[in-house]
Amino acid sequence: MNERITLPTALTDKRFKSTSTSRLSERLMVALLGGFAFLTIAISAAIVFMLVSESWNFFSSDYVKFSDFFFGTRWTPLQVTDIERVEFGIWPLLSGTIRVTAIAMLIALPLGLMTAIYLSEYASRPVRAVLKPVLEILAGVPTVVFGYFAILLISPSLQLISPSFDTFNATSAGIAVGILCLPMVCSLSEDALSAVPRSLREGVYGLGGTRLDTSLKVVVPAAMSGIVSAFLLAFSRAIGETMVVALAAGTLANFSFDPRQQSQTMTGFIVEMLKSELEYGTVQYYSLFGVAITLFAITFVMTLMGQYVRRRYQESYQ
Repeated sequence: MNERITLPTALTDKRFKSTSTSRLSERLMVALLGGFAFLTIAISAAIVFMLVSESWNFFSSDYVKFSDFFFGTRWTPLQVTDIERVEFGIWPLLSGTIRVTAIAMLIALPLGLMTAIYLSEYASRPVRAVLKPVLEILAGVPTVVFGYFAILLISPSLQLISPSFDTFNATSAGIAVGILCLPMVCSLSEDALSAVPRSLREGVYGLGGTRLDTSLKVVVPAAMSGIVSAFLLAFSRAIGETMVVALAAGTLANFSFDPRQQSQTMTGFIVEMLKSELEYGTVQYYSLFGVAITLFAITFVMTLMGQYVRRRYQESYQ
């Protein structure tokens, strides 16, 4: 004869209350996390709305034409006070940004990738224990320090090499920004290389391949999606850098690709405009939002490209 075992009523009520409490806590936690997620989206939407609405005041002005803004080669909002004579051509700022960013990428990308390959494939544990913290410390240095480093050390060194370098120039700013982006490229690339399964390396060794063959012909191609994403992220970081270029690149917005000259970048102009005494509501004032939304569009496109590369070329290992 089977006898049904019943739990005491007090114990049953305790278990029910415990289950109800855990479910309530879980719902509250889900609601809290969802609230933070929506808050992030709301902040992003507010930033985009602010850029679009403020830049509309600039582009809708009678003194600004889209063709002149996107194809003009003179930028004089801070140099000319007569609004009738002010020219709003973005290319002087864009060329300065390209100069600084190109120099920075020439330094950060190859050095960062080579350092990542060394840390992932060649470095011993004691060496990794030293290099990784050094890179983390370098990533934590304030950008204003890199700016003064460019002014006090890099620029004088360049002028010793060639007197044709201006005191403020794109090369010194680009070198400082490249050093700034180096830890990012190295860390993200090293993570992508370390994610490649050990079995692929052992397969190459089993076929008689050397460590160099394994690194360059197997590991790097297998981690290419992560490496390219790191490159694009560093590129966006260099374009958006502010303090280094504001201190070291100069304030002359000239349409040139000579890295020895001064070069005002888009972020550098925004900083200078905010420090100027131009009255709020003028076309010159709203020009900073026109530059800001252009910069936002460039970085947004780079982010989309990074997402596409990551999804298109991502390798799956089981």
